[in-house]
Amino acid sequence: MAQGHRMSNDLQIRSFLKRLRLPVVAQNYSRLAEEAAANNQTFQDYLFALLEGEVIQREDHAQKLRLLRALFPVIKSLDNFDFSAIPSANKAPILELSRSTFIDRRENVILIGSYGTDKTHLAISLAASTCRQGKKVRFYTVAGLINELLEAGSKLKLGKLESALAKCDLILLDELGFVPFGKEGAEALFTFCSSRYERSSLIITTNLDFARWKEIFN
Repeated sequence: MAQGHRMSNDLQIRSFLKRLRLPVVAQNYSRLAEEAAANNQTFQDYLFALLEGEVIQREDHAQKLRLLRALFPVIKSLDNFDFSAIPSANKAPILELSRSTFIDRRENVILIGSYGTDKTHLAISLAASTCRQGKKVRFYTVAGLINELLEAGSKLKLGKLESALAKCDLILLDELGFVPFGKEGAEALFTFCSSRYERSSLIITTNLDFARWKEIFN
């Protein structure tokens, strides 16, 4: 009778946990209860271990989802960035940028360098670090963003696109100056960047010194 009651309770607990969408708790609660009893753990210790597993799994899933939604062409990390190959890449301020405090201050980062200086690697590493810290990020090539802005404008959906991108804490714009674009594209890009000023952050990679930006924005 007692065993049947325990089985009934177990089925009901699993049903409740399924309805509450706590799969890790459902998977581990019985095993952790046995371990807690064997090790004379308090109920609070048992509950902590149970909930910790659920939280870790959810945070891991959310992090992977943010990285996926960022649409990086490839995931990069500062762990495999060769600072010695680029003497001008000062490691200390770059590591500080990886903490993403510049995003809290709504500041921007511009990485200027010639081809082959791993600007994109560095930019994606910083942006991916931001994703792992719980912030929303979106990757674009500059040409890709301009095309999307112009297409949305032609379909009267620009407001919808801008609203979606406004929810991003950080947008990475890669290869400014790499592909030429016309006056309409320059205006669309300028308007977009202006709309984010002091509201959220950008990382921009470019091979153009500031003095040459007038070639893009007239």
